[in-house]
Amino acid sequence: MTPPRIAELGEAFTVHEARAAGITSWQLRSGALEQPFHGVRLRPHMAADDDRHTASDAPYDAIRHEVIRRAAAYREIMRPGHFFVSDTAALLYGLPIDHGHDLMVAAPRPARAPRGRGIHGIQISPELVRVREHRGFRVSSPASTWATLGAARSVRDLVRVGDALVHVPRDDWGRPHPEVALATIAELHAAVTAGRRVGVVALREAVELVRVGSASPLETDFRLDAASAGLPTPELDVEIFAADGRRIGITEFVFREYRTVVEVEGDHHRTSRAQWNRDIEKYAAYAASGWEVVRLTSAHIRAPHARATQIVRDVLARRGWRG
Repeated sequence: MTPPRIAELGEAFTVHEARAAGITSWQLRSGALEQPFHGVRLRPHMAADDDRHTASDAPYDAIRHEVIRRAAAYREIMRPGHFFVSDTAALLYGLPIDHGHDLMVAAPRPARAPRGRGIHGIQISPELVRVREHRGFRVSSPASTWATLGAARSVRDLVRVGDALVHVPRDDWGRPHPEVALATIAELHAAVTAGRRVGVVALREAVELVRVGSASPLETDFRLDAASAGLPTPELDVEIFAADGRRIGITEFVFREYRTVVEVEGDHHRTSRAQWNRDIEKYAAYAASGWEVVRLTSAHIRAPHARATQIVRDVLARRGWRG
């Protein structure tokens, strides 16, 4: 159990703050506190009922939560001018990427790269990065964060993250809000050409493949696979209307010429009763308006012998495509 005076210091605090508050050295060394970095203590996280991860959560949620905790702890001792970058910055922005044990922290040249247990220090040229505040953290800007991933990420990984950056969210009424997007494709291009970078070849290839409209890595994977398979280029994130002008749905991929829509369904389509009912109503309305619906899951797209592109190819051929 955490002593009351420690609880008053917050989840993360410095040893100096603790001692000023009257916390003893014995309490600071107790097993009730984590010691992620020299001079910092972190209270163990206790998951509440609404903080448990389920099968419907994004696969990166648990990783992101732990990175945020550790970044908040390191922020207590971060030097002026230093900032989170690369994988760590990407997760702080909520982007779909995995993460190793060490936090990625950068210093602008000529300052020395940060050092310490649990830290992967990076020295970076100022012209290659822009720095901003994001939810209380000093981080590289979204576009320059993406560009720093080029050194160690595949082209497909870079496209997944790029799609997430330029994605235009919709509100509960389905209205798009481009002002909320983290970056634009033009900003990604500018980050690639800002100066000499490690991984620039992969970045140049990836930026040409990034598109606005893919809302998840699974959608990005299908889009890239469909292009490689020679399928026609679909419209992305499209509003579908009935003959009387009513909007009956918003769909990930639309092959308008062949009256075919493709829905990529995450696990929440199965586990959420409300989502399940909405899907049934939407697909019935699509069929009544002459659209054929193809529903794909991760098993169709990412299995060792994935059949997603063949399934869509067969439907398009039946609807008149002669590719």
